[in-house]
Amino acid sequence: MTKITVNLTVNGQAVTADCEPRRTLADFLRHDLGFTGVHVGCEHGVCGSCTISFDGATARSCCMLAVQADGAEITTIEGIATSGELHPLQESFHAHHGLQCGFCTPGMLATAQELLKENPAATEAEIRAAISGNLCRCTGYQFIVDAIKAAASPQRPAGETAVLES
Repeated sequence: MTKITVNLTVNGQAVTADCEPRRTLADFLRHDLGFTGVHVGCEHGVCGSCTISFDGATARSCCMLAVQADGAEITTIEGIATSGELHPLQESFHAHHGLQCGFCTPGMLATAQELLKENPAATEAEIRAAISGNLCRCTGYQFIVDAIKAAASPQRPAGETAVLES
């Protein structure tokens, strides 16, 4: 089968790789590039476990072809932490027990990060609406909501909202 060269930036690093035209972006990221934090659940874009940041906005990588990502800037869960330090949102998930099996966590974090970038003081209702497209079978969502709410706390010192961006 013919392969196509895809050039993209993943977690700040330029990447060039060949893939079959029918390869999903999720499979390309996981299997070809080794970013195994991209989880594949339903393969229909319903569960949210494959959610990544695609050119600054969340996207379901199982619903895209890798060739569609040519030239894109992608951030996976592996790119949220910097210099070995957890992102404040990851710290909040840890502190508030916002994960259990961890399967939904990459998609939840990508979704929460986008929400807090747009709305650093998101309310519980806004948080619930934002994560409503991400399925979790373990937590019952409350701890996830608590973690995002804590990271969104308007009681943070002024200027700290920028730390929520990657």
